[in-house]
Amino acid sequence: MTDPRTPILVGCGQVTDLDTPPEKGQSAIDMIERAARLAAADTGVGEAVLNGLDSLCILRLYTDTSWRFESPFGRCTNPPAAVARRLGTAPGRLQYTSPGGNMPQYMVNRTAEEIARGEIEIALIGGGEALRTQRGAVKAGIAIDWNEEAEGAYEELGDMRPGVNEYEMRHGMRAPIFNYPLFENAIRADRGRGAAEHQKAIGRLLAGFARVAHDNPLAVRREGFSAEQIATVSPDNRYIGFPYARLMNSNPYIDQSAALIMTSVGKARELGIDPSKWVYLHGCGDAWDHWWITERVNYHCSPAIRTVAGRAFGMAGKTPADMDFLDLYSCFPAAIQIGAQEIGIAEDDPRGLTVTGGLPFFGGPGNNYVTHSIAEMMNRVRGKPGSFGLCTANGHNVTKHGAGIYSTTPTEGAWEREDPAKGQAEIDAMPKPPLTEQANGAARIETWTVMHRPDGPELGIVVGRLDDGNVRFVANTPADLATLMDLQENGDVGRPGVVNHSDGQNVFVPA
Repeated sequence: MTDPRTPILVGCGQVTDLDTPPEKGQSAIDMIERAARLAAADTGVGEAVLNGLDSLCILRLYTDTSWRFESPFGRCTNPPAAVARRLGTAPGRLQYTSPGGNMPQYMVNRTAEEIARGEIEIALIGGGEALRTQRGAVKAGIAIDWNEEAEGAYEELGDMRPGVNEYEMRHGMRAPIFNYPLFENAIRADRGRGAAEHQKAIGRLLAGFARVAHDNPLAVRREGFSAEQIATVSPDNRYIGFPYARLMNSNPYIDQSAALIMTSVGKARELGIDPSKWVYLHGCGDAWDHWWITERVNYHCSPAIRTVAGRAFGMAGKTPADMDFLDLYSCFPAAIQIGAQEIGIAEDDPRGLTVTGGLPFFGGPGNNYVTHSIAEMMNRVRGKPGSFGLCTANGHNVTKHGAGIYSTTPTEGAWEREDPAKGQAEIDAMPKPPLTEQANGAARIETWTVMHRPDGPELGIVVGRLDDGNVRFVANTPADLATLMDLQENGDVGRPGVVNHSDGQNVFVPA
């Protein structure tokens, strides 16, 4: 007999809305309610599982996360309480997470521990976004009232530190869309590729994701873009942050939601949930790299992903070769490449690297994408009993990481994982490069990008090293078109130049 306290996932629900006009569009809270009801129905016992909830967690909404997506139509003051009220349930605990694409997996891992310790019995984890409707309403000049008051206290979970510090922000590293291109150009240099060769490689990588999205009715972009279409810059596929064209970026302007229901084996038996619905978490891990981008060991690897994967596979007693299904976090190509590298999976693995289609093509619902990937992984392993699937998660700027290994095969013995603090301490002890905020003198590029507006290049960002002492710094280039185009066309890791500091800014002029 399986230990009755063994944690399992027993319900999942997903919603994608492509067609509802903005004036009739639903809020993110509406979307989450829909996904939660689908997850309850998926358990086979419906209202019984909702009535028994003692924990409800909502992934932080993007409108509460990023200046880029702040809603002009008001906000919900207490998302978990609002969802609970709509579902007609009164769990003893409400939770709202910190930002980060890692948080769905983090919450599954944390909730599994709590269930195994007997602290809770039934939990719902969910999230959603309505940014397609929000953007459509703004463009059409339609007024929507999304203000919603909900009483009750909630617990805020996770690390609330921002993804970038003031020094990085001051030089334009304001959000992931500005920062992942820095990792991408470092990956290209590490692999010894020219710009054109690397662009084609990115196109081939993402074409595999586009093919999966083509066959997924819940995906937002189902055109099945070819490698050439993805890699070729055009008016419809313009540069965002070099070398990323539009189709290489996560697509946040979607209306999507997903929810998961977790319980114990003993409670599932008590509720009468069919064992064919049960999905076990065989292995898991959580860790983060040095928090600030300017502290990283380099920009083409991730000790935290390596640690998380090692912990998850070790706990499960499995290897990457034992996985039937894979979903690697895919907000930008750099995340996929670093993830595959650190886990030990080939980028052209015949199993494919996604079960959904990934964030550029399936959709990038803010902090909630991994709830979708776990839901889809549940469907895959249920459809092939005895199979195993790996989901990875990534938050901020290749910063926070999580992993989960799923199967319908029961786990053995008492469910327990190694304290994540042990692996985290090992990462934290890794040396950080020397850094200065006031850089002057001869220097060279460590990595770089050129950010674009619709009408052309706008901002050059350089992470560099001073020749004197190999000290790292962040700088911008002069903003004239000639300099920006020269950096874009001839930017290379190791290219020399001179950096000067004035009035809080470092300015790097390439030689």
